[in-house]
Amino acid sequence: MPQTRSVQVVEASPDRLNVSGALTFETAREAYTAGLRTLRKGGASSPLQVDCAGVNESDSAGLAVLLEWLATATRAGRKIQFVNLPEGIKAAADISDVTEILAAR
Repeated sequence: MPQTRSVQVVEASPDRLNVSGALTFETAREAYTAGLRTLRKGGASSPLQVDCAGVNESDSAGLAVLLEWLATATRAGRKIQFVNLPEGIKAAADISDVTEILAAR
């Protein structure tokens, strides 16, 4: 029986989001939705730090989630910073030529 992966997206504070677990195709929709709730609650004046230190598995869908969060924050006039990106997301960002986009915010 295949193991079910899970992701946790926890609002540690109004300006900090902690992501842990698997940030993969299997969990992308759940992670995306949870992150949007926090992005919508915060004010445009406060930057949001997204800490991915707890992510133990990731793929290109995880990268897509981060890019969607970034786009949503940008449209709202809010800055976003990604820290502790997992190697899988860094590799997908390199291949997709978006490393600078993730680092610049």
